[in-house]
Amino acid sequence: MAMAASAKLNTLSSSQWIAHNSFSPRRGSSSRRVSLPIRASSYQHELVQTAKSIASPGRGILAIDESNATCGKRLASIGLDNTEVNRQAYRQLLLTTPGLGEYISGAILFEETLYQSTTDGKQFVDCLCDQNIVPGIKVDKGLVPLPGSNNESWCQGLDGLASRSAEYYKQGARFAKWRTVVSIPCGPSALAVKEAAWGLARYAAISQDNGLVPIVEPEILLDGDHPIERTLEVAEKVWSEVFFYLAENNVLFEGILLKPSMVTPGAEHKEKASPETIAKYTLTMLRRRVPPAVPGIMV
Repeated sequence: MAMAASAKLNTLSSSQWIAHNSFSPRRGSSSRRVSLPIRASSYQHELVQTAKSIASPGRGILAIDESNATCGKRLASIGLDNTEVNRQAYRQLLLTTPGLGEYISGAILFEETLYQSTTDGKQFVDCLCDQNIVPGIKVDKGLVPLPGSNNESWCQGLDGLASRSAEYYKQGARFAKWRTVVSIPCGPSALAVKEAAWGLARYAAISQDNGLVPIVEPEILLDGDHPIERTLEVAEKVWSEVFFYLAENNVLFEGILLKPSMVTPGAEHKEKASPETIAKYTLTMLRRRVPPAVPGIMV
């Protein structure tokens, strides 16, 4: 804790100094003066406040960011066609539930939902804001095979993310979700871990630059017959990479939220862990890897 606070103060003082000074050239070199640019987001205060609001005690996040195809399966289970009108009615039923804001602090929306309104013309984002619920948006474009890996995946969607995020902010979104995965049975390979961490860091930086609090979620899949100790080992490796690249990309830790996987044995492992054991291993991982500046962990 003390070391983290000291590092933050030192960084701040250095930034302030650089902002008002420039480096003098070495003796014998050109007289041209060199200054260093300092990244500063105009949304910094808003990002911190948004993250704190979403992480408020006693409330959680409602995820209704299912694709139209997935939403269609739910509609089909009750005999309804997969039309925009029916999807709008389903989402209206959820987002206009009386008292929803007592238990929900944020709602992750699919892009279609972000722009939809109730049958009487009130935008869904306004329905959420009226209940002190922060609207969010899923921004990734899904998983695709990662060339050169052990049959692993990477998450696409960085192309055009800045312009899309700016439009989402204008529409009322204030946080974003990006899901990438790591598979233990496939290794995981160093390439897959680095790709997951770098992709999350780039997404987080772009989101913050456009006013959106990024939920950082490297999902470690449950597949496999490995013991819980192996999951802990991989989780610690993944999160150390994630925070390294978040720092490399100048992401504001106070303006992010985490969504870690629980540390469990593989789904096919012969010995099942108790809830107490899972809690112990998960908290061990979080205490070892998460900086104290992060305002909230959504599980």
